[in-house]
Amino acid sequence: MVSFVVTEDNQNIRIDKYLATVCQDLDDFNLSRSYIQSLVKENSVCVNDKVVKANYKVVKGDTVTIAIPQPKTLEIEPEDSPLDILYEDDDLIVINKEKGMVVHPAAGHYSGTIVNALMHHCRDNLSGINGVLRPGIVHRIDMNTTGVIVVCKNDKSHTCIAEQLKVHSITRKYEAIVYNSFSTMDGTVEGPIGRHPIDRKKMCINHKNGKAATTHYKVIENLGTQYAYVECALETGRTHQIRVHMASISHPLVGDDVYGPSKSKFKLEGQALHARVLGFIHPSTNEYMEFEAPLPTYFTDLLEKLRK
Repeated sequence: MVSFVVTEDNQNIRIDKYLATVCQDLDDFNLSRSYIQSLVKENSVCVNDKVVKANYKVVKGDTVTIAIPQPKTLEIEPEDSPLDILYEDDDLIVINKEKGMVVHPAAGHYSGTIVNALMHHCRDNLSGINGVLRPGIVHRIDMNTTGVIVVCKNDKSHTCIAEQLKVHSITRKYEAIVYNSFSTMDGTVEGPIGRHPIDRKKMCINHKNGKAATTHYKVIENLGTQYAYVECALETGRTHQIRVHMASISHPLVGDDVYGPSKSKFKLEGQALHARVLGFIHPSTNEYMEFEAPLPTYFTDLLEKLRK
C-alpha cells in the first residue's frame, strides 16, 4: 500500500495518468499506465478512502492510495553459461559482459542472463540485498552494451559498492562510436534524466521529473566528418545516460535506433558502447582497484571500417 497527496502541479488529470507520473521515479513502484488502469478496475485505487472510477480527475489535496499486489515469487534457475571473469575473490566478481546478454532476469528474460550464470558459478555466494531476481547485482549496463561490471558476493560488499555509487566516487569510463565529428575535443553534458512523458520505454532530459545527471566526454578520434570515437566518463549513473546525453548534443551513438537514426548502414546489434574501465575501493582491503575490459571485436571492426 502506498499513498500520495496531489499537489497543484498535478491536479485535474485522470487518476491513471496521475499515478503513472508519480510512480515513475520510485524504484519499487515504476508501474505502467495499463497496469494502473487494471488496478483501478479491480478497486485497488482509492481517493480520500473511497474507491474511484478510471475517469476520476484528481484535485489538489486529494490523498490517493494504491494497493499493489505482492509479486509472484519466481524461481530463477542456475545455468552453466560461460562468463568472461576479469577478477574474483570472496567479496566480489568482476565480469566483462558480452553483447546481447541481459544482466538480471526481468519480463521476457528469465533465462540466459548474467544472474543465471552467476547462480551456477557462485552457488549461494551472492548478496541478497536486491532480492531473488537480482542477487549480487549492484549496478547494471544495457543488454547491448558490452564491458565491465562488478557483482557482490555478500551484503557487506554490496553495501560498500552501493555507497560508492551513491556518492559518485566510482570510476566509470565508457567508449563509444557516435555520429558527427567534434570541433571541441572535450566537454560536459548536464541534464536531468527521467522517463519520456509520451514514450514510456524511453528516457529523456526531463527538467520536471528527471534526476540530475552529468557525463564528461573526450574525443579520442574524429573519424572523418560523419563519425567520432569518444570516451565518456560518468559522474552519475542514470538509465541510458550516455545514450540520452550524447543524442542531446547531436552525437547519438551509432547503432542506437532508440535515440539515434532508425536505420544504420552498419549491421550492429544495438549501440556501439563499451564499458571500458571500472574502478572502486575494495570493501575488505580498502584499496583502490581498477579493471579494464578490452574492446570487443565488433567495436574494433567498426573502427577499422570508419578509419578507411
